[in-house]
Amino acid sequence: MFKKMASEALGLSDIGKIIDPQDYDKTDADDYVMHEDQEKIYFLIKTKADEYCFTNLALIHVDGESAMSSKRTLKRFPYSQNSISDVVMETAGKIDLDIEIKFKLGQIAYSIDVQKDQIERLKDLYKSLLRIAEITHENEIITAMANESLNKAVTVLQNSRPNDVAMDVQYSKLTDFGFTWMTSVRNQYHIKDFGDVFEKYINN
Repeated sequence: MFKKMASEALGLSDIGKIIDPQDYDKTDADDYVMHEDQEKIYFLIKTKADEYCFTNLALIHVDGESAMSSKRTLKRFPYSQNSISDVVMETAGKIDLDIEIKFKLGQIAYSIDVQKDQIERLKDLYKSLLRIAEITHENEIITAMANESLNKAVTVLQNSRPNDVAMDVQYSKLTDFGFTWMTSVRNQYHIKDFGDVFEKYINN
């Protein structure tokens, strides 16, 4: 009992372990993966209280109130709706028992401690999250530029409308063109599935 209390006090109970792929089906998070939609687990960290499950589509966080409680709250954060940013990895000092990976998912900041002997595997997750953050940031810039270009094109076309073309006809054509063009841009630069990134950097 004393050991368990000391572990809680020192924060050791929150040090996570990277779960091997063959054991994913033994975790709570696996029950909430949308296998029916080809969702796949690429990385899973388990502490005594929480599970952090990184799939090709989302982070699934099985949030435990404490290591002593059986109550769990499921949180799902699709990458397409929650941009990853501020990815940082802290290695261990001589007396540290853990290494740490930090990142923001949307507005939520995560800090996950992992056993320091698993540093090589955590580096793979670090690279994956860093690359997803870079891709998302680049795509946001391109999408913003596309929006700006479309607005400028619409302004030019409106000002150069021939006198024999009715305003409602011109408006309809501009609307159809804008919708088609921005849909194409969104399909290309609003990525939902980052399986290829995880496949490239994570070596299971």
